[in-house]
Amino acid sequence: MTDHQLPKTRSGEPRAFFGRRSGKKLHGGQQAVFDATLPDLEIKLTGRLDPRTLFPDAGRIIIEIGYGGGEHLALEAGRHPETGYIGCEVFTGGIGKMVQTIAAESLNNIRLFTDDALKLLMELPDASIDEVYLLYPDPWPKTRHHKRRFVSPTTLNELARVIRPGGVFHFASDIEDYANWTLAHVVRAPAFRFAPEKPGFWHEPYPGWEATRYEQKARREGRLISFYFSFTRV
Repeated sequence: MTDHQLPKTRSGEPRAFFGRRSGKKLHGGQQAVFDATLPDLEIKLTGRLDPRTLFPDAGRIIIEIGYGGGEHLALEAGRHPETGYIGCEVFTGGIGKMVQTIAAESLNNIRLFTDDALKLLMELPDASIDEVYLLYPDPWPKTRHHKRRFVSPTTLNELARVIRPGGVFHFASDIEDYANWTLAHVVRAPAFRFAPEKPGFWHEPYPGWEATRYEQKARREGRLISFYFSFTRV
């Protein structure tokens, strides 16, 4: 799958779902671990990718899109060593932290994709993934930037294709507008079912949930209500 198949900007360039890639420069020790460890973890696309080749013995395969500092990804990988995890992140600071954590905690069931997650989804086989997490993504609050939000008909079509029947797409945010946006898009997608156990259930964190640093920041800034959606692939 090539870049010309991705959503385009007016200039004809592939539209990214993120802004800048770099943040604070990694210090010497971080950079050394990054350089030594990332090559063995990084997924390089050369065409269709069967995730089972990455995790031949895994019972399940889960993707986390935009893992940030990697707290949730590392926690889940440590709890479930029999599951294979693919983390997608483009920001060098987050990738550096994740690489350090993988090395420090000897997490052998994580692989990393460091480009636009949609590119990865487009190269995966049908029904090859058990679950996908999109946790506290950039809400792109300005109307003119809404086209950069990751949840869109294009990405939902790809998620529906790669998630197996009975699998789940998880979305969490503390931004009500983005939560409403996501719900409105997903309920129009016939491949997904939203069936909460009770009214307001979507405000309850996922089982075993530990707040990410983004969620903790939201609490400090007074955003006290979060949305935890789970959409089942029918």
